[in-house]
Amino acid sequence: MFFTVKSQQTSDSADKEAAQKILRSVSYEHGFHFFDGVGNYTGETAVSLFSFTEELKTMATRVVRFHFRRGDYQKWISQTLGDEELAHRIHKIESAASDDALKKKLLVVLQIRLEELNWATKT
Repeated sequence: MFFTVKSQQTSDSADKEAAQKILRSVSYEHGFHFFDGVGNYTGETAVSLFSFTEELKTMATRVVRFHFRRGDYQKWISQTLGDEELAHRIHKIESAASDDALKKKLLVVLQIRLEELNWATKT
């Protein structure tokens, strides 16, 4: 029993640290820069998972689709923020969905993950 409890504490600590790392802000240079086509920057950059979610809420659906088709969200979330789980969840979203449905599905996935990560930082 002692080892199970100790193992759980270590796991909780690791989960908390991982969640904090994922939720951190990154520099502008490492932020997610939104484009509505190749070379056409929208002027918006997200520097955290929270700001990414907030930016996505008001982003034009053509911008959302552009990045989704290229796998940009998954790359940034995985490589920059270090959240393989969220990248995998986004990858599983049906690409044939309408632009509005795609945006809504992305936002739901992001909101759920934000709640999970925020909860993990409090344990």
